[in-house]
Amino acid sequence: MAAQDADIFDDMRHRLITGEFGYGSKLRAEKLRQDYNCSASTVREVLFRLSTVGLVDFQEQRGFRSPFQSVERQHELTHMRILLETEGACLSIRLGGVEWESRLSAAHHKLSHIETRVRSSGDVIPLLGLWSRAEQEFHETLIDACGSGLLKRTHKVIYEQFRQQLVSAETNYGYFPENIREHQAILDAALERNEDLMRVTVNDHLARNLIRPLPQKHHTDALGKSSAI
Repeated sequence: MAAQDADIFDDMRHRLITGEFGYGSKLRAEKLRQDYNCSASTVREVLFRLSTVGLVDFQEQRGFRSPFQSVERQHELTHMRILLETEGACLSIRLGGVEWESRLSAAHHKLSHIETRVRSSGDVIPLLGLWSRAEQEFHETLIDACGSGLLKRTHKVIYEQFRQQLVSAETNYGYFPENIREHQAILDAALERNEDLMRVTVNDHLARNLIRPLPQKHHTDALGKSSAI
């Protein structure tokens, strides 16, 4: 893929997962061609690629659309994200060293600063782009030392589809004030190298997006108490 095409792909992907296009809205090649000052064929190629990672829907004779919102799909994506993120984070705890801890701490520091600013202002929109990138960076860094390229690639696809389903004006673009405390708890579990606690904190962070509870499994935490996740 040419450099310009890659830039357009990345920008379109960001626009799609930050709620710029309404659910089910038609993505018109002519309008996007003007946005990017490129050919219509380049736009169609980019949209086809985005359809292969689930961020664009394509139907013959009907063209390209932003996916419709679906609570069932939201539930499935949340479930998959919990599975992938807990496994990736626990593997990173086992395999990651001080360098991973440092990168995770730095990603969290950036995210916490932005989320604190959002909480102070009460308005996520002015910082939506920065916050979205920082949130994704933190969660991708969390699993980055897992040792599995396939897990990381799959997580990226699920994460971005998940964000797209959750980001709208009705959901305050996926921002919750509780995020600050929850992200801190995830960081603490990682630095403590506590896999059971990690499973609990990731589940606590994401479970609000499930439409029905997942079956619970009991683990013994570091203090010897039974905890359900």
